Amino acid sequence: MTREGLQLKILLVHNFYQQAGGEDEAFHREKNLLIAAGHQVSVHTRHNDEIKEYGPWDKATLGLRTVWAWDSMRELRTVLSREKPNLAHFHNTFPVVSPAAYYVCRDAGVPVVQSLHNPRLLCPAASLFRKGHLCEDCVGKKLPWPGILHACYRNSRIETSGAAAMLAVHRALKTWEKRVDAYIVFTEFFRRKFAEGGLPAEKILIKPHFVDPDPGMRTARGDYALFIGRLGSEKGVLLLLEAWRQLRHIPLKIRGDGPLAGTVQAWVSANGNCVQVVPRLAPPELVALLKGARFLVWPSGGYYEAFGLVAIEAFACGVPVIASGLGAMAEIVTDGRTGLHFTPGDAADLAAKVDWAWTHPREMQEMGRAARGEYVAKYTAERNYQMLIDIYQRAMASHFHGVAPQ
Repeated sequence: MTREGLQLKILLVHNFYQQAGGEDEAFHREKNLLIAAGHQVSVHTRHNDEIKEYGPWDKATLGLRTVWAWDSMRELRTVLSREKPNLAHFHNTFPVVSPAAYYVCRDAGVPVVQSLHNPRLLCPAASLFRKGHLCEDCVGKKLPWPGILHACYRNSRIETSGAAAMLAVHRALKTWEKRVDAYIVFTEFFRRKFAEGGLPAEKILIKPHFVDPDPGMRTARGDYALFIGRLGSEKGVLLLLEAWRQLRHIPLKIRGDGPLAGTVQAWVSANGNCVQVVPRLAPPELVALLKGARFLVWPSGGYYEAFGLVAIEAFACGVPVIASGLGAMAEIVTDGRTGLHFTPGDAADLAAKVDWAWTHPREMQEMGRAARGEYVAKYTAERNYQMLIDIYQRAMASHFHGVAPQ
């Protein structure tokens, strides 16, 4: 039996991307959390690697199946018939599961919860980011035509049209309003943003990510600055390197992979040994890397992060965070208490904040202790489990009794 005496049968559904990321990690963490609590968990997953094996017909119809994946619907009907879950929790449906899966659940009488790991339902590119800048041109539009015009998804108008068609068709069908019982977002910022984009506000519930197992508080103050994340322009990597032109006296370690990996390595080769690129690490080594940092730098100044898993991992270790004062970043990191804010997109201000942090170790240690307290209060597995089960119960009440999951 679970800690609350209620045992649920839960179906977790996820469409993995070709490159693993935070969504996949959140899926695995929540699955393990539910299993550890005694629930009966079944899993239905698809993977975008399947697309590499598609024949001509499958490739030709991928855009249609992004809107309405009839093959995934057949598979899901079989799973629902076999498992008979109390609830289905979707993490990602794009592109090979598709929102048509919600209709299969509705036909089977199964409540639906959807985690919103990115702004896909607002933006065909799932980023609200275009050519180095924030972009909300498609938010609220019945047909997100600006995304098609600018080829925002994978630099392809054809592929963007598939994503845009999925959004337009399901807005017209009112899928988002009628076929999902509760949405999970991770910050108040994105709760407001999705409500502005047309999702029913009463169904959007906040539950952040969590860190488990608890890595424990570090014991030393750290002797380098640290960046962990995807090496892409949307993550502020170029801004970080620009700031470090003024910070050669401060050692920086960078751990990540992505399209700018070559650019980062070339910059390091040309600018001495103040910056070190760290190879891929096993989880225990990554924790040691975090604990050895004086502070984490989170420079995504021109991009709306849906959350910041690495930031709360830093908090769990007692490491403060220097972050852009924008959106979810400003919400997670409290300026002057658990870290510092810099002006979004301003390399000079980022450099100034890093320099202050480096020369004020006592104040940063105090922020690290406050960051650890923030983790204990908000981001433990125990706290997260309570929030997740509450959302499940509200979704089931909404589905079966018409009670809004507020």
